Amino acid sequence: MLIQKFLDYLKMEKNYSSLTIKAYGDDLIDFQKFYSQVNSSVDLIHVRRADVRNYLMFLSEHGYSERSINRKISSLKSFYKFLLKIGEVKFSPMNGVVGLKQKNKIQIPFSIDEMNQLFNSDGVFPDSFEGRRDALVIELLYQTGIRRAELIQLKVNDIDFAQNQIKILGKRNKERLLPIGDDLRDKLSNYLEERALRFSSTNDYLFLTSKGKAFYDKLVYKIVNTYLSLVSTKSKKSPHMLRHSFATHMLNQGADLSAVKELLGHSSLVSTQIYTHSSIEQLKKVFNHAHPRSEK
Repeated sequence: MLIQKFLDYLKMEKNYSSLTIKAYGDDLIDFQKFYSQVNSSVDLIHVRRADVRNYLMFLSEHGYSERSINRKISSLKSFYKFLLKIGEVKFSPMNGVVGLKQKNKIQIPFSIDEMNQLFNSDGVFPDSFEGRRDALVIELLYQTGIRRAELIQLKVNDIDFAQNQIKILGKRNKERLLPIGDDLRDKLSNYLEERALRFSSTNDYLFLTSKGKAFYDKLVYKIVNTYLSLVSTKSKKSPHMLRHSFATHMLNQGADLSAVKELLGHSSLVSTQIYTHSSIEQLKKVFNHAHPRSEK
C-alpha cells in the first residue's frame, strides 16, 4: 500500500514523530476516501489535478478552515513527491496547486492575572487525583511552554529531580532539556507518589487517565479548555495558547529572544518572533504614560 510505504519512509528516513506520521496518514486516508467515492478506485497513482481541485472544493464547502486545507495540501504534496522519488508516478497532480491565503488572526495570550487567578483561587481544581493531575498539566504547560504532543510523550524517567530539569522529545525527535522551579519539582514528586498508590501498572508515561492509560490529544485540550474557561472569556483556550502565553510573558519580562527560542524548541528565530508583539496591556501603559490626552 502506497500510503503505508510513505509513512514508513517518514519514520525510517525522516525520523518524524509518531504523532506527525499519524497526521500525515489521516490526511491521506481522508483524500483516498473522497477519491474512491468519486472514482470507484483507491489507486492514488491515477489521481489528476482536477481530482485534487474537486477535493479542495469539497473541503471548503464543508467548513474546513484555510489552515486545515493547507495542511492537507502539504501532506498530499509530500506524498506525491515521495511517489515521484520511488518511480510510482511520472507526474504529480499537486503541480500548480497552491495553498490558500490565510487570514491573520490576532491571538491574545492569557494574562498573568488570569493565570494567577486560576492557580490561586480556592475550589478551581477538585480535591482528587484527577484535579491535582489536571492542575499539574496546566502548570507544566504554562511554566515550560512545551507542546501538547510533547507533554503526552513525557515519561517518568524524563524528570531529573536532582538537577531540576526535564527532558523533552520535540519535533523530529529532537531532544532538549528544560529547567523547572522547586515548586513545580515538588508538585511533580507529589503527583508521582499519588500515581504510584493509585495505579499498579508499570506504564512509563508521566500523565495517566483515570483508568491508568496514557494521555491523548483530546483529553489535554479538554482539561485546558475546561479550567481556563473558569477564569478567561477569551475565545481560544487551548494548550497552544498556554505555550503562547509562556513565550509572551517571558519576553515581556525581559527574557532574551534566543533563550526563549531554545526553551520553545524552535529551529530558527523566525518562529519565535511571532511572540515579540507588544501585549495590549503594555500598549495601554505606554499610551497612558506618553499621550498628553490619555488622562482626559
